[in-house]
Amino acid sequence: MILTLDALKENGAFTGRPIEKKISWKQGDKEFTATVYVRPAGYHSAKSDILSHGGKNDAIAGRIAASICDESGKPVFTPEDITGEADPERGALDGSLTVALLVAIQEVSEMGKTASSPEKKKSGAN
Repeated sequence: MILTLDALKENGAFTGRPIEKKISWKQGDKEFTATVYVRPAGYHSAKSDILSHGGKNDAIAGRIAASICDESGKPVFTPEDITGEADPERGALDGSLTVALLVAIQEVSEMGKTASSPEKKKSGAN
């Protein structure tokens, strides 16, 4: 394949539109449900991963900020919104919500991938 935009489009090399996901989490006695949009892993998540290796941002906060977006793909958070650095009075994102967002990101990352078959075992003694 010659590397061109058309060839890359034909071979699915672009992440496309965000995927809509429903998430739920608890804060104390209250349970919340929300619709979020998750950008499939691509340029934004790769950039975040590289920045975290260079110590420029937190890896988990960066992954959430790179992945969670609005319907048009615009980021909802910055890494600092998630860690609480953007507004220390507000603080960091709730832990249960953080986990729910990470699960949604993982589900979108796994879409279209097939699970490997379990290794077959021989019956009987050797």
